[in-house]
Amino acid sequence: MALPSLPASAIFPGMSITATVEQGKIVLPANVQWPSGTVVRIEPVVEQLPTLWETLKDFDGIANDLPADLAANLDHYVHGHGRP
Repeated sequence: MALPSLPASAIFPGMSITATVEQGKIVLPANVQWPSGTVVRIEPVVEQLPTLWETLKDFDGIANDLPADLAANLDHYVHGHGRP
């Protein structure tokens, strides 16, 4: 899912992106439109870590025998508290 483009004025301290180097130039993703002259910090990414979804996708759908009221009564099922 692509993120919406931010206005040029919407650069937040601590914000980071992943870009690529092509023929000696840093190429920003298409949805990043920082103005010319924006000062950036560049450091190589040694290994692209898997996303949280990629890490946990094998667990998707395995909990198919849970109580229908689990969300409403989580404290009851996890901690033994009374039901509301």
